[in-house]
Amino acid sequence: MISRRQFCLSGAVAALMPVAMAPARVARIEGFDGLQQRALAARARLGSRITAGDRIGMVDFALPSRQPRFHILDIASGARQTVLVAHGKGSDPDHSGWLERFSNEPGSEASSAGAYLTGDLYEGKHGRSRRLIGLDPSNCNAEARALVIHGAWYVSSQMAQDKGKLGRSQGCLAVAGNDLASVLDRLGPGSLIYVDKI
Repeated sequence: MISRRQFCLSGAVAALMPVAMAPARVARIEGFDGLQQRALAARARLGSRITAGDRIGMVDFALPSRQPRFHILDIASGARQTVLVAHGKGSDPDHSGWLERFSNEPGSEASSAGAYLTGDLYEGKHGRSRRLIGLDPSNCNAEARALVIHGAWYVSSQMAQDKGKLGRSQGCLAVAGNDLASVLDRLGPGSLIYVDKI
């Protein structure tokens, strides 16, 4: 059995690669269908680690921040809720509104790709938030980096309309305050969230 440190180190090289150079893990399929295929493959791979299997979250960072790109999919019905979500400052250093790279490095303030397990709710500096546990070498530092789901003033449809982009997080999945309760409720503890750029 490999240690957590070895697990993280195995993804260190890939985590520093620009997004365009990251190796594809499955055959490329465009847009939402490709993201869903990768998310479902991660769900199958992780098996019993995902204890809440009725819904999955998927974040498509190929889209600009002004567009809703955090999908919550009901597995049984196929119904989908989509909300705005910010990416990390380190993923978009020029604040263009587009994610340029992922990083798993502490202090990078970047978004990390891969499969996450949702953890407990807690009350923190951003109010009600849900912990995220990274399940891949590309995001294994999520807990150490305190990556969570939280609400943020810099995420709103008005901001997207006025500025053409959202503000940036420090790597967290920051959503609009009026979407937060629904996201936290629908993706309870033990749910899968899959983050990628397809």
